[in-house]
Amino acid sequence: MRTSRFAALVLFGSLTASGAVAEEQTNADLPATNTFGKWTTIIDTLDTGQDAHKTCAASTAFVDGTGNAGSLTLSISTGDALPPDAYPAIMFIIDNKTLPTGDKIAATFGDPGVKVAATVSSNAAAGGRPSWMVDNQAKTSLALLRAMRKVTSLDVTFGKQKVTSIPMDGFTKAYRNLGTSCGFSTKDVAP
Repeated sequence: MRTSRFAALVLFGSLTASGAVAEEQTNADLPATNTFGKWTTIIDTLDTGQDAHKTCAASTAFVDGTGNAGSLTLSISTGDALPPDAYPAIMFIIDNKTLPTGDKIAATFGDPGVKVAATVSSNAAAGGRPSWMVDNQAKTSLALLRAMRKVTSLDVTFGKQKVTSIPMDGFTKAYRNLGTSCGFSTKDVAP
């Protein structure tokens, strides 16, 4: 079930890219969504009758310099380790088939004043669109999330190839919403 929930979040990122997500959903059967600047959060609860787990995600859509649509999504579940032990998974989906693929691709995130080195691994996302997942090491994820809070736009490079620059307007409020909804402190990223 967790895989299908994650696939739904990937689809959510695609829907955000097409503008199909409403400002706020209130139907109890639907996930709750909120918009903060260019970021949208989705909070989904899975109640098995014995316990309830929430999956909390934040996503923003972007278009790279050559017109390729993409999304950047953070995702975490109350069934996972939570901050400060672990941070949300960070995934990029972009319709750019010229980007490097494989495991352990060197990546750089930030802007001229803030740089975070990480590695990403690629796979095919829903619908065959390529995706890249940041290797989720707590120290690296924390540094990347802090950079996302500080920069106006997040410059992304895989290997030596520039991917895009993603506006961060609304990121801090969206991240705080994830913490409030999934029950973790955000003071180490977004005080």
